[in-house]
Amino acid sequence: MTRALRTAAAGWGLLGISVFFLWAIYRLSLIALQAFEQPLAWYHWLGMAAWVFFMSYGEGYRGFQKGFSPRVAARIAYLYRYPGRLRALLAPVFCMGYFHIERRRQVVTFMLTLMIIGLVQLVHFLEQPWRGIVDLGVVIGLSWGLISLWLFTARALTDSRYPHSPEVPAGCD
Repeated sequence: MTRALRTAAAGWGLLGISVFFLWAIYRLSLIALQAFEQPLAWYHWLGMAAWVFFMSYGEGYRGFQKGFSPRVAARIAYLYRYPGRLRALLAPVFCMGYFHIERRRQVVTFMLTLMIIGLVQLVHFLEQPWRGIVDLGVVIGLSWGLISLWLFTARALTDSRYPHSPEVPAGCD
């Protein structure tokens, strides 16, 4: 494939994931801001501080910066080098690891997705300000994740010795 098509495939992968994250960040930010429209007691502030710290470390640093972002960036770089028709067409889904990935990682990806969907459904039952507090932590974690994804992707596309594996099984080239 030509360089333009490879660039388009990798760009579509990064853009698709970025739009997905940005949409979630936007929607959850609106809900998080609603928490501040009412008086907050000391325990709300304490809960918010603890939750934001937990989500920054757990979701942002450990989940995204140490796991998701380096792997997805490696898959974006892999997509640039070996686009393939199906991978190029479904680039965001490929980059997130839903197909053409080692079986164990694919199972983890699907299980994590189901778990997140379940947690999202449970959070809908929370009243304000607790729902806003929960969503604030998620916004911070997702924002950290998106920024780390952009930084890792820049590195993966420019560093020939990028240390993270795209975890693509043999025979998918």
